[in-house]
Amino acid sequence: MSSSHRTTIAVASLLALLGLRGHAQQSQARPPQQSPPPQGQAQPPAPDQPQPPPLFRTGINFVRVDVIISDNKGNPVADLQPADFDVSEDGKPQKIETFKLVKLDGGRAESIKEPPKEIRTDYDEEAEAARDDVRLFAIFLDDYHVRRGASMAVRGQLVQFIETQMGPSDMVGVMYPLESTASVRMTRNHSAVARGLQQFLGRKFEYDPKNQFEENYAHYPTEIVERVRNQVSLSALKALIVHMGSLKEGRKALVLVSEGYTNIIPPQMRNRDATMPGSGNPAYGQPMVGLNDINEDRAAWTAGLDMDSDLRDVYDIANKQNVAIYAVDPRGLPGFEFDINEGINIQTDSKYLSSTMDTLRVLAENTDGRAIVNRNDLAMGMKQITRDSSAYYLIGYNSSQAPSDGKFHNIRVRVKRPGVQVRARKGYWALNEQETARALAPPKLGPPKPVEAAIAAAVTRPSRATVVRTWIGTSRGENGKTRVTFVWEPLPKALGDRADAREQPARVSLMAVGPDGAPYFRGRVPDVALASTAPAAAASSSSLRVPSRVTFEAKPGKVQLRVSVEGAGSQVLDTELREITVPDLTSALATLGTPAVLRARTAREFQQLRTDVDAVPLATREFSRIEHLLIRLPTYGPGGTTPALQVHLLNRAGSSMHELHAEPAPAAGEQQIDLPLAALPPGEYVVEIKAGDQDGDAKELVAFRVTG
Repeated sequence: MSSSHRTTIAVASLLALLGLRGHAQQSQARPPQQSPPPQGQAQPPAPDQPQPPPLFRTGINFVRVDVIISDNKGNPVADLQPADFDVSEDGKPQKIETFKLVKLDGGRAESIKEPPKEIRTDYDEEAEAARDDVRLFAIFLDDYHVRRGASMAVRGQLVQFIETQMGPSDMVGVMYPLESTASVRMTRNHSAVARGLQQFLGRKFEYDPKNQFEENYAHYPTEIVERVRNQVSLSALKALIVHMGSLKEGRKALVLVSEGYTNIIPPQMRNRDATMPGSGNPAYGQPMVGLNDINEDRAAWTAGLDMDSDLRDVYDIANKQNVAIYAVDPRGLPGFEFDINEGINIQTDSKYLSSTMDTLRVLAENTDGRAIVNRNDLAMGMKQITRDSSAYYLIGYNSSQAPSDGKFHNIRVRVKRPGVQVRARKGYWALNEQETARALAPPKLGPPKPVEAAIAAAVTRPSRATVVRTWIGTSRGENGKTRVTFVWEPLPKALGDRADAREQPARVSLMAVGPDGAPYFRGRVPDVALASTAPAAAASSSSLRVPSRVTFEAKPGKVQLRVSVEGAGSQVLDTELREITVPDLTSALATLGTPAVLRARTAREFQQLRTDVDAVPLATREFSRIEHLLIRLPTYGPGGTTPALQVHLLNRAGSSMHELHAEPAPAAGEQQIDLPLAALPPGEYVVEIKAGDQDGDAKELVAFRVTG
């Protein structure tokens, strides 16, 4: 077994432990590469999982191409007509059927009287980004692949780009590798973006863990840690691309600030413990080790193939989402890849420098972007980013070949006017026969009503006045009663909202009364209960815990909840009057209580969570792919037995994707379901839990959204 293959297996095992199993599987189970251009086949979508529609191709045979025409100074040429263009596919001429010149200036035109709308909520973001007169940008700060000195040097040029090239209506977001797209806001607050860019600090080849996620693998061998960093970075980059594609159909620009990628490091850096230079490494401090070594050359070649495949995944998704990648090397004019203290000979250093730069060029050239590398004046090079998004031709044609072979088809665009530069995508991947049949098939009926209702309840946006999110669960109580659990957690402030500590929810006053007006519970959460007729009533064990919980017992039937949210100064921030139906869980048939959702962000957290009897459920139903869910629910079988659960993960259409398994929970009478999110694309999902395989059996649905 080769060293490269052993490293891949080790990385796969580590990613599975960290809850990132899907990334490792993607890197090992790729389809055979096509022989034509450097592109490879796109990774097949999950069965029955709705995928974002390719924005590069609209329809089965209709192909759309963005064409940028510039003069020898890089200025856009905006006076061409359809007759000035020749488009061919695989060498065969194509008839241009749609033609449009797209011109945007970022809202700088004097004719625009009203200022652009401020972005405060997700709805504002989606509505404004979708407008035809709005340019959308994102900056990906790949701190894992930028040295500390280079990051500090590039800050000013990135800020200059924001301050001088962004127009009032331009929207821009910033993301790091370990961030979720849920935390990325495409905003017009350019000054806030500039302040954030001033904090950029690279960590390339620095392995001291900065968070719990990194602590899980910090002491692994250096080459494994570097592979994990590659997977995290490229996975986040793909998630950002999909997020941008979901916001806007037209051309979008993604600025990738990185020194490039490699799946192998020199033997001098292959330490047994990444945080301890030289540990268990006989090549440490020996500059000439590995030079002219056939085994090193073979390992580098294999690692290069893996990297080509990883990059192909990225630019294939970018082309589908109509996102152009502009790769910015913050080193300017680099002379070396490694520092002198790392002890790498000059020949090896030169090879690594060239290969990492090439990865930036590959991403840019295959997405109709630009690689801004080997130049000190990055700000000047970055001006072309806004130029490209300001004027381009949108050309469409119906392919005369109508391919359905799943292969890559070259597109060539020529312009009859001399002295101009033409840039366009190199081609597209045709649908295969199965995809074509699926696209031409009659539309399927919508999801089952219960699935649709569960998803709607999970993803419905709270009103702007709402300051908390709540969850209510039920389980068996004593003497025929039902135990009710009430959980609340504060809603995060929308970007741009004033952060006033007095307006932050500090506690919730809750009153639960029956149909006859008799109180079941009255008190504050978290706080000492003020009054309660239920002896089992208990507040959260810690007043500082978020989310906060209270439990009380009630008779089955209608119960009215009066909720009052209080701030730190006891002022009332929000009130709600809600009526719920408390179920009767004393049936002799198999019965299910309400599923509770728990979350862990690291492997250590998850192991603790699995055995924590007193874990507080979450009210939120939005999660990122680096998180790991545990669904726990009370189950009651006939005669005190434990019913066998049938558990399936459903997509938004209600189709089963995977079978999940339930195991005994630490509390008696409960079962729990392990659900890692790393392998799931962004979207909405439902966990279906049944106490049998018959239609009339007890069933619960847990809907949630994966954001990236």
